[in-house]
Amino acid sequence: MSSRRKFIKQSLASGIGLSMGGISLANPAAEKPAVKSVSLPDISNMVSMPPDMPFIPRRVASWWVTIEDLQWSQKSIRDKIKRRAAAFAEAQIDMVVNYGFHIRFDFSNYFGQLHGLMANACEELHQYGIKFMDHYSCNHVERPKDEADFHKLHRSHRHHVLLFHDPIAAAHAQYEGHRFHDICEVDIRDGSRGYSLQYQMEAFCHNNPNFLDMHVKYLKRLLNEVPIDAIEVDDMCDYVGLAACGCVHCRERFKRDYGREIPPFDDKSFWGDTSKPMLWWGNYENPAFRDFIQMKTDGIVDHVKLVKSVVGDLPLMSCCSSTGPITLNAISLDLEKMSPYLDFFMLENVGTNIHSVNWIPKDAEALHQKDIAKQRGDSPAIALSYTIYERGGYLGWALSRFWGVANWSSTHNQRLIEDPADAREMEEVIHEWNNWEVQQSDLDFREGEDLVEVRLVSNSYCRDNGWRDEDGKEHWDRLKAWSASCVAHNVGYRFVRARELSDVAALLSEKTPLVLDGVACVSDAQYNAISSFLASGGKAWLALPFGTHDEKGYLRDKPLHDALLRRFKRNITVLESALQGDMLDKLIQEGRFKPLLTQVGGDKRWAVRMRWHGDKLVFHFLNSAIKAIPHPTIKDNGGSPILQDIDSSITDNRLSYRLNLASLNETSYILQTPELKEAHREITCIKKGKGYDLDVDLSDIKLYAVLQ
Repeated sequence: MSSRRKFIKQSLASGIGLSMGGISLANPAAEKPAVKSVSLPDISNMVSMPPDMPFIPRRVASWWVTIEDLQWSQKSIRDKIKRRAAAFAEAQIDMVVNYGFHIRFDFSNYFGQLHGLMANACEELHQYGIKFMDHYSCNHVERPKDEADFHKLHRSHRHHVLLFHDPIAAAHAQYEGHRFHDICEVDIRDGSRGYSLQYQMEAFCHNNPNFLDMHVKYLKRLLNEVPIDAIEVDDMCDYVGLAACGCVHCRERFKRDYGREIPPFDDKSFWGDTSKPMLWWGNYENPAFRDFIQMKTDGIVDHVKLVKSVVGDLPLMSCCSSTGPITLNAISLDLEKMSPYLDFFMLENVGTNIHSVNWIPKDAEALHQKDIAKQRGDSPAIALSYTIYERGGYLGWALSRFWGVANWSSTHNQRLIEDPADAREMEEVIHEWNNWEVQQSDLDFREGEDLVEVRLVSNSYCRDNGWRDEDGKEHWDRLKAWSASCVAHNVGYRFVRARELSDVAALLSEKTPLVLDGVACVSDAQYNAISSFLASGGKAWLALPFGTHDEKGYLRDKPLHDALLRRFKRNITVLESALQGDMLDKLIQEGRFKPLLTQVGGDKRWAVRMRWHGDKLVFHFLNSAIKAIPHPTIKDNGGSPILQDIDSSITDNRLSYRLNLASLNETSYILQTPELKEAHREITCIKKGKGYDLDVDLSDIKLYAVLQ
C-alpha cells in the first residue's frame, strides 16, 4: 500500500500522473479533431415498429464479473462460469444481465478476451434456458482529473470494473481509428473535454458522427462474436450536464434544426444563475434555452434509433432511474422520447442502505415507467433493486410483485469501499424468493391488469418547458403527492401521459376520472381531447393552473381553464393541489368518491394493490411501515448504514376491508407469503349487501403477502 501511495505522489510531481500544480493533465482544452468522412446507417426514415419480444424475462439477476475474468480462457475462469450458470438455474433465474466492464471503450484493447468470456457465459447459461443480456455504457471513458477524483473513482465505482488509461496513454487511446480525445464533448465554459464530476468520466458527444461510427462498428463486432439474447446500452443521457456540448456538431445541429446559436457562458439570459448547482441552471423563460434542452435530447434519441437499426430484432433496453422531474433535463434523460425504439424498460430502484425501506416515493416512478412500457406494445417492465444481503433482495422482489413487473435482483457489494467479509453471491440473495414464487405463487406479471380507479395526468410538456409554480414546485411534485395519497387509501391508479392526453378515443375508453393537478403546459390537441372527454360525460378533478402555457412553453393570452370551467363546470371538481393536503381523503369524506376497497379495521399502513388475472382478483399486501435493521458497522459511501434485516412497526395486523364490487367470480382465497414458507391461510370474501366483507390476518408477516 505504501509503495502505491508513493507511486501516485511521484507521478504527480513528475507530471506523468494525474495532475501537477493544480492543472489537470487528464483534461486540457479539447484539441481540434481531425475531420473524417464516415458513413452511418440511414435512420432518417426509420419509424417506430412493434417491440421485439422473442422472450419475456420475469426473474432477472446481475451476472457480476471482475478484473480477474479478463484472464479468460484460463481453466479456473471457465470452471467458475460453469458453476455459476448451474447455481443461477437453481435460483430460477431466467435472464442474466452482464454487470462489469461497464465503461466499455476503456476495454477496447481487450475486446477479444472480453467477448470470449461473454460467449463462454452464453454457452453455459443457454444450456439451462437462461438468456444473456449484455449491459454497458457506450459514451464514456473513465478519466479522473486529479488525485482526489482518482481515489473517489476507486472508492465509489468499483462495480464498473476499473481499467482505464493514464493521461499519457489516454492521449493516444482509440478504437477503429477514432481517437477518444477527438470525439469527446466540449465544455462550453472553457473548451475542455466534457467531464462528469459524478462519475469521473469524459463523455463522447452523441451528435459526433465519428463517435457514432465507432459505436456502430463495435456493436457489429459484439453481435458477431457473442451470441447475446438482448442488450442494454446504458447511459443514454449526458452526465456532463448543461456544461456541454459546445462542439462543432452540436453547434451545427442547433443552427440547422432550431435556427439558433449556443451563446457564451456568461449570457445569463440563456444560462440563468450558474452559481447554483448545474441541475438548476438555465432560464426556462427564454425559448432559446428550451430549444437547447430539446436539441440535446434529439441527439440522444437519434443515437438510440441508430443502435436499434444495428441490433435489429434483438431486444434493446436502456437504463432509467427516473422519468418525472425537471432536473432530468439537465442530463438529457428522457425515456418517453426514447421509448419508440426500445423493447424492454427498466426502473433502477437504487438503494442498498436503510432508507430503501421507504418505498412509497418510488411508487410514482414505478407506475410511470410501467405505463411507458404498457403503451409501447405492452413491453416488459423490469424493476432493478440493489442489495447486499438476502432481506434487501426480498424487499426488491416484493416491490416488483406489488408493482406487477419483472424483478431484476442485483447485489452491489462493489459499490461499497470493499466487499463485506460475509458478502453473498448473487444467486444466494434471490434463491429463496424466486423458488417460493415458482412453487407457490407463479403469477405472470404481464397477464395482470391493475384495477384502476383514477388516472393521474402526467404531461411531459410541463417538464420539457421547466414549469414551476410561484412556490418553486413542479408538476411532478403534485403527481408524487397524488401517488402517495392513492397508496395510503389503497386506490388503484395509473398515469395518462402527453400522447394519450391528446387521444380522444383513449380518454373515452375508461370512465375513471382524470386528475389534472398543475397541468400548466397544454397543447390545443390535448385541450380538445379533454373537452371531448368531458362533453361525453367524463369527470375531471382540477387543481389550477391549467393551460396557462402551450406545449412549447409560451404563455397563452388566456389560460385554458377559463373556457374549460365555463363549458364543463358540471363535470369538473375544482380542488386545491395535492401539495396542500390529502385531496383524495377530502373527496372520500365528502362522498364524492367511493374507493373500491375501504379499510374498516386494523393498521392502515399495510398497502394493498389489486390486480385482475383473467376473471380472478388478486390482492398484494406490502408494508409501508418497514423498520430497517442496519448493519452494525458497514455503511455506504454516503455514510448511511447498509440494510441487513427488516422488521415491522405494525402491531395490529388483523385487517378488515369492505370490497365495493357487485360480484366476484371467486370468493375463496388463500393468503401466502415467503415468510410462512409453504403454509397458507384460508380467507373468504363474505357477500354482504352490495359488496363483500374481507378479513385478513397478517400476523407474523413483516413485509409482503398475496391473497389469491
